[in-house]
Amino acid sequence: MTTKQKYENLKQYISSLDGLVVAFSGGVDSTFLLKIAHDTLGDKTIAVTATSCSFPQRELNEAINFCKKENIRHVICSSEELSVEGFAHNPTNRCYLCKNELFSKIWDIAKKNNIQYIAEASNIDDNSDYRPGLKAVSEQNIKSPLRYAEFNKNEIRKLSKKLGLPTWNKQSFACLSSRFPYGEEITPQRLSMIDRAEQILLDIGLKQVRVRHHNNLARIETDEKGLCVLMRRKNRENVYKQFKEIGFIYITIDILGYRTGSMNETL
Repeated sequence: MTTKQKYENLKQYISSLDGLVVAFSGGVDSTFLLKIAHDTLGDKTIAVTATSCSFPQRELNEAINFCKKENIRHVICSSEELSVEGFAHNPTNRCYLCKNELFSKIWDIAKKNNIQYIAEASNIDDNSDYRPGLKAVSEQNIKSPLRYAEFNKNEIRKLSKKLGLPTWNKQSFACLSSRFPYGEEITPQRLSMIDRAEQILLDIGLKQVRVRHHNNLARIETDEKGLCVLMRRKNRENVYKQFKEIGFIYITIDILGYRTGSMNETL
């Protein structure tokens, strides 16, 4: 099936829904989905973004700005996953616990606005990784239009560029809780350390980046361009100094670089 056919199928699928609440993180996939939903359904589309200590303020600001620019109704709700029983212990089904809590709150918003459908933005590439959050998607009857239309990440980026979306080349992002090995406790302080560390790397020019938290060790994952930036001694010394100030004792660079789901390699 061509990308054009997938695009038409997506619009047709969304048009069959009488109103839609989109779980909107401001990332590549959810921005693309929200744009198509709003273009198709107009004011019957609502974007919902959840705030928590695992969602950086910079990501929230981008989500807010996009909705203002596109004139999309935007609801911001608090969904603090650390208050969910068992989440802070970082079990292997951590993402399920989070999504289950989040979708419950989004359903409350949908019902208050007399909307019968909620959509999330996973694509078919997500089927190839360990994604316990998809269990919550199924259990709570959440629509997955991009998977329905069989879109992969590359196709979403290409169409986003054609549509003039600012996220077409945005780095992939996952919540900060994904930076910890399963079983390592997640705390507000540790999440703050990760947020500050990744901001330091973004500030020196890295685009695609993860800082993995291994107790007192920070493991930096980045793409080839980011590795080149870090090969400059001045940059490494600067990163080392600032990471130490944050609270890390050891700072390492992963020689394989950035890859999605690297924490799932232990499963």
